[in-house]
Amino acid sequence: MTPVPPPSPTDSAPRGPTVAFLLAHPAHFIALGFGAGLSRVAPGTMGTLWAWLAYLALQQWLSPLHLGLLIAASTVMGWWACTTTARHLRVADPGCIVWDEVVAFWLVLWLAMPMGFWGQLTAFALFRFFDAAKPGPVGWADSLFKGFGWRGGWGILWDDFVAAFCTLLVIALWRFL
Repeated sequence: MTPVPPPSPTDSAPRGPTVAFLLAHPAHFIALGFGAGLSRVAPGTMGTLWAWLAYLALQQWLSPLHLGLLIAASTVMGWWACTTTARHLRVADPGCIVWDEVVAFWLVLWLAMPMGFWGQLTAFALFRFFDAAKPGPVGWADSLFKGFGWRGGWGILWDDFVAAFCTLLVIALWRFL
């Protein structure tokens, strides 16, 4: 009889949500950004990239007013989806939830467009910086609403909205100067 090798570090590492989890509930599908949150590498960046591409497609068919209404409705729907998904994952603010990045980056693009590719790329990089590094007001916002339930679900979205505001502030200053 051959000895059983000890488990490797990858065998005992916690696994993220699966495609089955994504498809198990409509809230999961939304909160995980239609699958972008399943990325094992930088799910927040993947969610923001998905948001950018989706926005470029949506603006072909929707007026600015309709895009604004979509962002507002997506915020309310996202609050429910993020709250539900975090509760099902038993993690207050899981990294796989990327709907917060999606809605916040849509807001950036909606308010800052029209911009060419390089302006959009700059907005993308600024937003990712503020969302990931959480300097100043973004860190404050991230600590404001923690936990489970509706308050925690709003907290998942809130720090990304503050990151969007910071991104828009830098873009406004850039345009002014």
